Formats: sequence, C-alpha cells, structure tokens
Amino acid sequence: MFLPILFIFSLLPFSHSAVQDFCVGDLALPDTPAGYPCKKPAKVTVNDFVYSALGVAGNTSNLIKAAVTPAFVTQFPGLNGLGLSLARLDLAVDGVVPMHTHPGASEVLFVLEGTICAGFISSTDNVVYFQALNKGDIMIFPQGLLHFQINSGEGVAIAIVSFSSPSPGLQITDFALFGNNLPTELVVKTTFLDEAQVKKLKGVLGGTG
Repeated sequence: MFLPILFIFSLLPFSHSAVQDFCVGDLALPDTPAGYPCKKPAKVTVNDFVYSALGVAGNTSNLIKAAVTPAFVTQFPGLNGLGLSLARLDLAVDGVVPMHTHPGASEVLFVLEGTICAGFISSTDNVVYFQALNKGDIMIFPQGLLHFQINSGEGVAIAIVSFSSPSPGLQITDFALFGNNLPTELVVKTTFLDEAQVKKLKGVLGGTG
C-alpha cells in the first residue's frame, strides 16, 4: 500500500516558492497588519540594515525624567517582517517609566549602566514580580502585562530594550487615565479617586474634562 501512494505523489506537480531573505519596509506605502509592503530589491541598500541612533543619549529633561529612543520599523525599516525591534532607555536620577503595556510584544530589558528597579503585574492574580537590576542584569516582561522601570540608583541609568515585534505598541496607564478628555466624574467613578485628585492629575498630564 505504501509504495503505490509514493508513486501517486511522485506524479503530482510540485512548485517551490522562493524563500525571501528579508522584506525591507517601504515606509512610503501604508502599514498593514502583516507589516509594510517590501521595498523593491533594487532600492535596498546596506543603510536599511544599519541604525545608529541608540548610541546617543535621550533627552531626560521632562516630567518623568526618562527618554526612550526607539528602533522600531518606522525608524529602522530593515526590521520589517523580522518579528523584533529595540530601544534605548535613559533614566536620569529619580527617572521613571510609569506603569505601561506593550499590546503587541514581549520585552527584554538589559541594563548597561546604573541600577533600575523594574517589575510587572500578572493578569490572573495581580502578583507583582519586581527586583533591583544592576549592570549586566536582564529582565523579561510578558506581552500585554503592566510593567514599570525606575532609576533606583544614585546616578544615571541606561538600558537596551528588545521587543518581539517590529511595532510593539505602547500605552502608559497614567496618561491613558488622566491625559485625555474623559469627563472628570467618569474618571472619579472608575478610579475611586476624589475629584480634586483627578483634576490635579489631569492638569499635570494634560487632560481636560
């Protein structure tokens, strides 16, 4: 029985589709759920695969004393379709990346300098996993979970972050709650904060309503 089946399959036509080495994103075309359309091979250069911005410190003179320099597909089109991206994190003294999520990717944090207290919260039972990380330490943050990073040392802190998507997405909880035009009374109801606190936070984070 086995040999006749092999014979039948040997008579069927087989087509071998070419395996594509890469798909450098053509950022002039619309993004799609599968990524950007591929740039024509004749227009691809080595510069599509090299990115230097992560060697420059970000500007931390802001409210959270932190800067994230992304190397996502929109900055680094060679990442298109490869399922990864990176960023540089700079934290001044007392700098913080508040509670936030990346809906589209898991994250790996690698500390290059300083001390960073980092952690995440599980979605099933709200267990918090956090630790002070020193130079050379790595921590992972599973996709979609709330997490944070705080400079807990006495000097600047620097880290490189990698993501399991060229477009990981970002939503910072504080800005989502208080940096929009959702009416104050609704924010009070959904956060259990009093009206004065909500209005103060809206004023700090640019919200209205």
